[in-house]
Amino acid sequence: MISFELSPHQQQVKEVVHWFAQNEMRPISMEADKMAKVPDEWLEKINKLGVQLNTSSFGLTNQKPEKDSGKSKSERQGNRLAVIATEELGWGDPAIALTLPGPGLGGPPVQSSGTPEQKQRFLSIFSKDEPPRWGAYALTEPEAGSDVSGIRTTAKKTDGGYILNGQKIFITNGGRASWVVVFATVDRNLGRAGHRAFVVEKGTPGFSCTRLAHKMGIRASETAELLLEDCFVPAENLLGGKSFYETRGSGPSGFRVAMKTFDNTRPLVAAMAIGIARAAYEYTLDLVRTEYPKQGRFFHLAAELLAQAELDIEAARLLTWEAAWKADIGQPNAKEAAMCKAYSGKMALDVCAKCLELLGPVGLDEHIVEKLYRDAKIFDIFEGTNQVQKLITARHLYQPYGVRV
Repeated sequence: MISFELSPHQQQVKEVVHWFAQNEMRPISMEADKMAKVPDEWLEKINKLGVQLNTSSFGLTNQKPEKDSGKSKSERQGNRLAVIATEELGWGDPAIALTLPGPGLGGPPVQSSGTPEQKQRFLSIFSKDEPPRWGAYALTEPEAGSDVSGIRTTAKKTDGGYILNGQKIFITNGGRASWVVVFATVDRNLGRAGHRAFVVEKGTPGFSCTRLAHKMGIRASETAELLLEDCFVPAENLLGGKSFYETRGSGPSGFRVAMKTFDNTRPLVAAMAIGIARAAYEYTLDLVRTEYPKQGRFFHLAAELLAQAELDIEAARLLTWEAAWKADIGQPNAKEAAMCKAYSGKMALDVCAKCLELLGPVGLDEHIVEKLYRDAKIFDIFEGTNQVQKLITARHLYQPYGVRV
């Protein structure tokens, strides 16, 4: 049974991350948004302090723990800790949260599907004793966004490895990443079964960042376009190893690796959206409580809108906690992950819009709530659009009846 009360350890994580968000992220938030960049000296300071607040550092994985871990299913809480912490990071600043050093979205596929050697090789570089480093995750293409099965980046077998050709877009930290998990197809005729995941390292000949996007929101977060032109990737960088993938039809394909990653990360996206909504709601609530008359039509309108915002935030949080809880106890959570992502992304945008409506002109011109409104929009899109999440949910609803949606 899921508990709605935070354990002492969970409460401690929440308080520590909130302190970090309030004292380290918020002071640079507006300037980072204006400059479309998180200051390098800030990132170096955070890295040297050994602050491990990247979402992938909370043990986010659906991989079953080792038999000798000593923890029962009810005691595992890596996913729950991740969503609790990520909500606080979203409250602080979502763009800065996405820019914190670490493996990022590339971490879960390496952790869940990599060989022991690959995990050691690619994850051990993230240390306070090293310069700030990043990992990235490259799936989306110009003609394959919501329809992940349609990726066109190719991987042709050659002596000692693969030759990759293709283009990836909307890749968080793609330009600065030390390595990127790139999804490609070894045979388009195989459809999803032909997908493979490769770890492509920065500096590999034929692998380049061609553009950094200029965005409406999360401006301080780097969003890159990547190009692979006759890029040779050694066989040892095939995620999961040769024996895992070479036999046709055996083992999970790259498509399944991608989907499993989304089951892990969609609750995190939902949690960050909740943090954004909560930040806008708390600011507006405090202002309405202290600055506006406690009577009249405006006060009653504000009370109604803020009450609805509180309801929506709480509902989104409970959906997200359920998705994380199911992952922790080893149950499939694809439907719950899709539901919390679909609800939270739209909720954040709606709550920020309500807050702007109440603030009026006060909320415009480089104001935190205006910034949060711009930031919120992407959470209804990336990691799978709202429409795709509803489609996934519908498939789970009709699957027991043998109906394909």
